Formats: sequence, structure tokens, C-alpha cells
Amino acid sequence: MNLPPNATTMTDTLRASYASHPASSRGRRHPERPAPTRSDYQRDRDRIVHSSAFRRLVYKTQVFLNHEGDLFRTRLTHSLEVAQLGRSIGRSLGLDEDLIETVALAHDLGHTPFGHAGQDVLNDCMQAHGGFEHNLQSLRVVDQLEQRYPQFDGLNLSFESREGILKHCSKRDALRLEALEPGGVAARFLAGGQPSLEAQLCNLADEVAYNAHDVDDGVRSGLITLEQLEQVPLVKRFLDDTLTEYPHLTGKRLLAETIRRMLSEQVYDIIAATRRAIQDAGITTADDARAAGPLVRFTPAMRQASTELKRFLFANLYRHAAVQDKRASAEEVLRDLFQIYLADPDKLPADCANPEDHPRACADYIAGMTDRYALKEHERLTGKKLFG
Repeated sequence: MNLPPNATTMTDTLRASYASHPASSRGRRHPERPAPTRSDYQRDRDRIVHSSAFRRLVYKTQVFLNHEGDLFRTRLTHSLEVAQLGRSIGRSLGLDEDLIETVALAHDLGHTPFGHAGQDVLNDCMQAHGGFEHNLQSLRVVDQLEQRYPQFDGLNLSFESREGILKHCSKRDALRLEALEPGGVAARFLAGGQPSLEAQLCNLADEVAYNAHDVDDGVRSGLITLEQLEQVPLVKRFLDDTLTEYPHLTGKRLLAETIRRMLSEQVYDIIAATRRAIQDAGITTADDARAAGPLVRFTPAMRQASTELKRFLFANLYRHAAVQDKRASAEEVLRDLFQIYLADPDKLPADCANPEDHPRACADYIAGMTDRYALKEHERLTGKKLFG
């Protein structure tokens, strides 16, 4: 069935006036005909899902390395959780769910293997060549590195999707991007504006998701305990609530129910606080939202509670000796690989080579690796096996 491009859908009737509307999109860098049955944002989402970089997220780590167990979160499962939270909140706020989902699914495409340890190593290796930043790399993936179409490099996403993917940017990088694309996705970092409400929501949903699943993975790994988490007011509140209603609950069910209640409360808090902020600021259009300060938010009390949870996880999970021990080995793997590829361009696959900027080609290739492929390549090239 071919629907006319301007056909009204149920989504149109539910979208608030301040939401991003695909019919008002700033378009793509390479013009394309509209799809007959999908909005521009739906089309963007589908391109992300079918991309090579998205598939590789299943073998990229969050906190625990890929070989440590099949039950821990990966970049893929994290992205799906961000998309679920984002769509649930966005539906209540009348935002465009397809744009939210697109940004959520794409926001980690530029992450290296081995999580933040990988980014730190690549940034250090690339200091003399412009540095490395995973968020900027996500934009690079969708703008240049995906090779699926005969007419252009990248996925040719809409402006709004690209804007949401680039959620932070240094002034140096913003100036460079602005020179290549005047008035483009980096302009707001120089002018002081905000991205769409959908993009703002993805940023906060990202925080909510990783706090919750790191609690889950941390307890199930044995690196932190529920007893330790009783020090954190946000967790203790819902742990106590759960035990009051289900006094004999233990183990996985107790952990899952505590996290479920914590997530639900944070979702309702964001909806209420954001509605109030939009109303107080007199926001009626998407352009109004971009010109205002950040509008998608927690209440002050929930912001404090979430920050306390992040501090706990940083001190007790991310800095745990077992995690740090694996981090050191992961850093060695990526540092060795970078030096090997930098010294011998022929070791890069032909379709990844870039004679005009060989260091960047090395970083692009390594950033695109999964944890297990990086380990396999390192063992092949060095003869060393750093992980059992």
C-alpha cells in the first residue's frame, strides 16, 4: 500500500506542538526522495538497525569485558534499554518516539572495545593527531564510515538524528565541524543553544539506564552487594519498599523488583519535572525548546539522588580492583594494536586504509572492533594472550 507522503498517522495526532516533526526536518546532507510509508526519522532508525556498527555493539562491553559472561550488559543491550526508556517517557510528553529511538540506538556507535578504557587509550594515542572522543566518533560512523550506499558515504541521516547523536563536543571540534558544515550539527555548541527535546531526553535516559543496569550487573557479578547499596538512599528506599511488601523475597527477584521500582520512579519524576519546565518556559514549538536552556530534567531531589548513586558506582564498581585489573590488560591490547597499525599501514584492511590520514584510519579501525576481535587480533599480531 502506497500512502501519500503527507498522510496523517496516529503518531501525528499524539505529537505535541513542541516535538520534532519529520515534515519540518532540516533534511539530509544528500537529498533523497521521501519514503512512501516511513517518516524520515523512521527511515533513520531502520538505517541504524541495519548498519554494521550497530551489529557490532553486541560484542562491545559496558563495564564487564565480553568474555566474562553472557548475562552482562553490552553496548547493544544498553542501547535497547535507553530506547525503551526514552520511548516510554517521550510518549507521555508527546515527543517524536521514532527520533528518540533513532538517537538512542545510535548514541554508542562510536564506542571502542573495552568501554571507557578503550576511549582513553585511543585518545592518548591520537593526541598528536586530533585526539579521539567516542561521541564524535558516533557521528563519524553515521556520516562517513558506514559504506552501504552507492551515492554517498555514511548513512545520510536527517539533521535531527545527527544532532542528537552529537550530544557533546569540545570547542575545538565544534569549530572544525562548523567549518565543514556551516550552521550544521556543531553550531549549537558555539552559539549556546540546545538540541531537540528528543535528544535531551535520550541524554537523560542514557544516565538512568546505565545506573540501573550497572547496579544489576554489579550485584550479579559479586563485585558489589545489596548490603553495600543500602548506603545509597535511592536504592535503599526501593529495597525497603520491596521488602515491606514482600518480606521473604531474596536474590534475583529482590534485586529485579528493587531496580524496577527505582526505574519507574525516575521515569515518573522526569515526566513531571519536564512538563513543568516546558510549561514554565512557555515552550510551544521545537524552535522554542532549542532556544531555551535544558528542559528535560529530574526534579532537584531526584537529581541529587541519581548523582549519589553514580558516585557510589564509580567508587565501588568502576574502581573495583577486579575491574581495574582487566582495564590494564585492555589498555595494553589497544595500545599495542595502534602502534602496530601505525608502523605498518599494510596491516590495515585495504578498505580501511586512508593514506591522507593514516593515524585516523588506525583509530577508526580499532574503534570499530568488538572486544573479542581486538583480543584475537592482538594475539595474532603479538603472540601474547592477555585474557584467559
